[in-house]
Amino acid sequence: MISSLTLILGGARSGKTRHAEGLIKALPAPWIYIATAEIWDEEMRARIERHKADRSEAGWITVEAPLDLAGALEASHPVLVDCLTLWVTNLMLGEHDIDAATDRLEAALARRTTPTILVANEVGLGIVPDNKMARDFRDHAGRLHQRLAQRADRVILMVAGLPLTVR
Repeated sequence: MISSLTLILGGARSGKTRHAEGLIKALPAPWIYIATAEIWDEEMRARIERHKADRSEAGWITVEAPLDLAGALEASHPVLVDCLTLWVTNLMLGEHDIDAATDRLEAALARRTTPTILVANEVGLGIVPDNKMARDFRDHAGRLHQRLAQRADRVILMVAGLPLTVR
């Protein structure tokens, strides 16, 4: 069973997206995949193409939303957002107001009536970054995760491909 709002956190290559896709596919299609990634280089282009190929079966609708995540959440079907970490990165690099964007995101989530799965990298388990931008990123991501975890019906931490239910 999927909750109204599910937050899936984990490290890189922990199985977050695969698990999220499995959860959402238990619901009737179509499924909206909100992609926040932007193509910064050829390696990122290849990653995005692999993700698209993974969702090539019927039922998936991809919406690109590197900045306006709140606007993309107006969809009336089950939604998978992948990922909040890249969204925060995009906001930081564009020098956007992250707190205001987070407020808009929370308001959009509160209006949703269909299941929503949010995927994000847990960045708070490592060492303190050695530069201001990296520390700011970790802090923004950590605060975002805390706010959304408080709102979520279900929080899952992925470890080595295994889901651990936090809430």
